Amino acid sequence: MTTATRTQCIQNVRDLPSPPLIVMELLNIVDQDNLDIAVLAGKVSQDMALTAKTLRLANSAYFATSVKVTTIHQAITLLGFQNVRTLITKAALTGCFPERTCKGFDHNVFWRHSSAAAEAAGILARHVGMHPDIAMTAALLHDIGRLVLVGCFPDEYARVLARYHDPDQCCALIDAERDILDIDHAEAGELLAISWNFSDTMRLAIAGHHEPDRQGVGFLAALVHIANAIVHQLASSDEGHELAPSVSQTAWQALNLDDEAYARISQETQVAIGRLR
Repeated sequence: MTTATRTQCIQNVRDLPSPPLIVMELLNIVDQDNLDIAVLAGKVSQDMALTAKTLRLANSAYFATSVKVTTIHQAITLLGFQNVRTLITKAALTGCFPERTCKGFDHNVFWRHSSAAAEAAGILARHVGMHPDIAMTAALLHDIGRLVLVGCFPDEYARVLARYHDPDQCCALIDAERDILDIDHAEAGELLAISWNFSDTMRLAIAGHHEPDRQGVGFLAALVHIANAIVHQLASSDEGHELAPSVSQTAWQALNLDDEAYARISQETQVAIGRLR
């Protein structure tokens, strides 16, 4: 990675607006069992723009319900806390990044993958006896660095995507990023996590989700790595053109997985993803 590229990325990250305070609070209370939903709903409702975006997403086909969702409290009741956390986070973070056109990058596809990875992470977390909300939030944010790179380098990132989708190249996305940008989305995501004061656990999960073998990245990075691999493999089997990332043996062993468990978790993930569509 060149110093110039990293310096430019750091400066652009510093220039990004911080997420609303309620989003930071949501990201920092993932392991609280006694959360007061009414208090949380009241805080979210104080931000009119965020409330409007969240309710619009809650009433979209993505989270179709038979009842019109008109308040944050109703959204939590109907959709569940984790789904509403996802909606609020998506609604808030989308507005934090420059809305520049990057050929080949689809924000809806990006969030579908992130949400699917969150579902896989929740299933994996339950398998290993971990709090699912922590895992789901980390997986929801694991690719946040891609939004940084798309916003900072839209033309260059279009070249990254062109190489990634070229069947003659057959390369992983992260390798295409490193070749063209000299920085990848995991590194960019860590820079953002530092700038936005994410917890060390969340920061390391984002930074290490492609390299769970790296010393010090922690167990959560291994879990998100496996969740990401499951979702990519499911997408590859459906679409037949993307190169699914290989699964780290270190992460596999850390989660104490075997082929039977992996197949069962993949099947549960596929069902969960189907409910999101």
